[in-house]
Amino acid sequence: MLFTPPFEQGILLKRYKRFLADIQLNDGSQITIHCPNTGSMRNCLFPGHKVWFSTSDNPKRKYAHTWEQHQNDEGHIIGINTGRANELATEAINNRVITELSGYTSLRREVKYGNENSRIDILLEDEAKGRCYIEVKSCTLLEESQGYFPDAVTSRGQKHLRELMQMRSEGHRAVLLFVVQHTGIQGVTAATHIDPAYSTLLYEAKQAGVEILAYRAELSPDKAILTQACPVRF
Repeated sequence: MLFTPPFEQGILLKRYKRFLADIQLNDGSQITIHCPNTGSMRNCLFPGHKVWFSTSDNPKRKYAHTWEQHQNDEGHIIGINTGRANELATEAINNRVITELSGYTSLRREVKYGNENSRIDILLEDEAKGRCYIEVKSCTLLEESQGYFPDAVTSRGQKHLRELMQMRSEGHRAVLLFVVQHTGIQGVTAATHIDPAYSTLLYEAKQAGVEILAYRAELSPDKAILTQACPVRF
């Protein structure tokens, strides 16, 4: 995924009201940008860190700029825009980077499914292979050399695990795909210390036959791409 034009750079001043952040530009001026991340963003909210943002030409937007990436003290790049995870996953599937998900003839996004009024991130279909339901989650929390998900209690994430288990019980393939948008994360595990209910459901989903995958992203201000699988630890 190429970003044209490349993201612009600034310095984080503060995040507030959940969806807003103030940054300082290279010329010393300040702007308010949209924060497209509903999580706690632990370890991403330190004033003085470098950030990168995109700019929309949509005149109807109240805030034209979107927070896209963040650099921490260790020099790692973190993808702030969780919406990019689905785009990265779709591109990687189409380019056969995610080998476990190759061989399907149809890919659709945001398809209604399940008993809890959900929309699946990606639905793969093939006459021979059948259906494969894929929920995509962006993993950005790194603590003590370990990647964790989620970074806040997520009732929505718990619902998605239940939906995947339902699809598996009906005979379909069901996959939870962690898109690792943090260049320092080498492996993913459930954040039991943050959301123990999610951790329990994740283990139950694995036992029920839901496949749990994780792929790392290469990130820079001008491109993002999923490159390789990394382990999911239980």
